[in-house]
Amino acid sequence: MDVSGGSGQPRSGDDRPAEDAADPTAPATGPTDHRGPGTPAPENTSEQEGSGPPAPRPNGTPTEDGPADTPSGAEQPADGPAGPSGRERPAAHGTDTPGTDTPGTPTPGQHHSYAHSGIAKGRPPGPRPKEPGPGGGILMGRPFGVPVYVAPSWFLVAALITWVFGGQLDRVLPELGAARYLVSLFFAVAFYASVLVHELAHTVAAIRFKLPVRRIQLQFFGGVSEIEKEAETPGREFVLAFVGPLLSLVLAGLFYLAMKPVEPGTVPGVLLAGLMISNLIVAIFNFLPGLPLDGGRMLRAVVWKITGKPMSGTVAAAWVGRALAVSVLIGLPLLNSSGVLGDGGTDVGGMDTVTDALLAAILAAIIWTGAGNSLRMARLREHLPELRARTLTRRAVPVENDTPLSEALRRANAAGARALVVVDADGTPVSLVREAAIVGVPEHRRPWVAVSGLAQELTDGMRVSAELAGEDLLDVLRATPATEYLVVEETGEIYGVLSAADVERAFVRAMARPAP
Repeated sequence: MDVSGGSGQPRSGDDRPAEDAADPTAPATGPTDHRGPGTPAPENTSEQEGSGPPAPRPNGTPTEDGPADTPSGAEQPADGPAGPSGRERPAAHGTDTPGTDTPGTPTPGQHHSYAHSGIAKGRPPGPRPKEPGPGGGILMGRPFGVPVYVAPSWFLVAALITWVFGGQLDRVLPELGAARYLVSLFFAVAFYASVLVHELAHTVAAIRFKLPVRRIQLQFFGGVSEIEKEAETPGREFVLAFVGPLLSLVLAGLFYLAMKPVEPGTVPGVLLAGLMISNLIVAIFNFLPGLPLDGGRMLRAVVWKITGKPMSGTVAAAWVGRALAVSVLIGLPLLNSSGVLGDGGTDVGGMDTVTDALLAAILAAIIWTGAGNSLRMARLREHLPELRARTLTRRAVPVENDTPLSEALRRANAAGARALVVVDADGTPVSLVREAAIVGVPEHRRPWVAVSGLAQELTDGMRVSAELAGEDLLDVLRATPATEYLVVEETGEIYGVLSAADVERAFVRAMARPAP
């Protein structure tokens, strides 16, 4: 599909109408239009009787002829006036307002280990860098080409593990003295190295299935692998989720075998026993069949396979996850106090009981929130195909470099357009006039400001095919961050201009939809 070549001349024909009325809060460079450019229209709108069409008002900026906006749905002349060269230039194709409640991108598929604390919230699908900024934490390396970050919260949990494990060492090996905290710190680092192996298992499987992995992050209560796309089949989904806890089980077995020749009452023996037990706990916890845990993704894959509907699998696994959260909240303190998980019953009502309840509440909140987020993201993925470049594209008019801004806005208003494309003498698009730049020019200066001074030069990445939709469209927008994109037909003809703000608004509307 060629999205960057061609003459760039606008074509004539039928334009697709916008499916919604204009968002009253949305920035606009002109009135809305619900007709194709070839449809005749009356010369005056309902609010403009007896006067020529006013210049459009971006973001509520007053027009040159007075503060009159055309209401949504009012008709405007479809064909723009002659350009500076005297030849007629029809408005480029594209709807004037965002279409139906189309969703933005879902949060990337994530695989978590241990308590899965890193459930990401829904994000607008506007352009973003491929790798996180400083907020991602400290970059530790790039195994398999995937950046691994250590979040600041890791240092908090590392200190907590060092303190708790140090207290246990004092009872088992009192002769260590203060050196026990150094041994405990080594245990904390080794444990998170095991968590990293767990996440790398997800990463290798994702790479094997050609799914992009944005990053791995080690943080409070475990780690997260940010996989940017969902698996295409339930079998791949099951494998992708299963390999993480499987590797944790393998590590637990290896540490158990390593303990055999080591004397139990020594530092190596205690460390190996601790790593064996911790990896076993990670594996068992992640096998629990509720989202957002790996076991929940496995359950989702099974239900998906049986029903043929990924959404049915997500709903089932998410509700099991919520039930699991309630079970953890109530059951974990009861098990600890009853002594099933250790020396319980000796400090009921004391600090140990409070700590158990707090830990259970944190784990339950993480699981409950993650299950809810999984439901919401699945709902967005269901609607993702509705996000179409052709639907969200704004009608645009071509103008030449030296066209005054006031004249360009007048032409846009006359054509019912909301965007400006700067073209050369041959009609080939060279840049896009930025909406934010228009808003920043006072009305009295617009006759003396050329559109070329407000335009952003077009690059190949800013040319978007009108046929793109869903995740393919979002991938193109992320690859070249910009505020506006030129939407073209397969022949290279201008279709219109796609605003990143319109895509973001479509995402927000999708997020506001009630759950299925």
